[in-house]
Amino acid sequence: MDTITLDPQVVATLSQVTTATLTTILFKKGVRNVWLRGTAPFAAGQKRIVGPAFTLRFIPQREDITSPAAWSSPTSTRAAVEAMPAGCVAVADTAGITDSGIFGDILCARMHQRGVAGLVTAGAVRDRAGILTADLPVWCSGVAAPPAVSQMAFVGWQQAIGCGGVAVMPNDIIVADEDGAVVIPAALLDAVLETALEQERSEAWILEEVRKGAPLTGLYPMNAENLARYEAQAKSK
Repeated sequence: MDTITLDPQVVATLSQVTTATLTTILFKKGVRNVWLRGTAPFAAGQKRIVGPAFTLRFIPQREDITSPAAWSSPTSTRAAVEAMPAGCVAVADTAGITDSGIFGDILCARMHQRGVAGLVTAGAVRDRAGILTADLPVWCSGVAAPPAVSQMAFVGWQQAIGCGGVAVMPNDIIVADEDGAVVIPAALLDAVLETALEQERSEAWILEEVRKGAPLTGLYPMNAENLARYEAQAKSK
């Protein structure tokens, strides 16, 4: 499956929206299981990333199909990296395995060179020092020194996967920030965009009111009186 290219305005909009806000919006639309468990920022200060999912699938290792020779296979992580388009977010299903690292500094450096927005996995990566200099934002469960082939077999890309207990389809939209990674189902993207920035603005106004000493009752959520005050102030700006 070909990876879609997101409109730059979509990326710009979602880059202003937290994953916390996105999970709330999706919850209101009846979609609750969207936060990818175990996807923590690899380094402090990583910028929020937005992009279509480029999925990667690993399965548990079996000796007759897993060896160092797999690195040169047509179905290899190396081949997958070379198929990644600029702007995508690589999302890896590691079958719950966290004691071997799926990518290290060389592959992450190549992904950065190709313009990949970031790597998200509930598994582990390796070569911490090298990844920190590869300039590729990474979200993962931690670090493990053993290579992936010691515990896993890589079996393909751009397939439906599970990551952190969440179903991820190729070209779903991934947003990742300090709270972890969230998937926006592709079919719901337009509906999310309709309300995302307004929810961020309204919650920023509510927070400012709280800092002024306002009680939460009638403010969060807003009653008619506070909603009218908010709308009046928004129009005056």
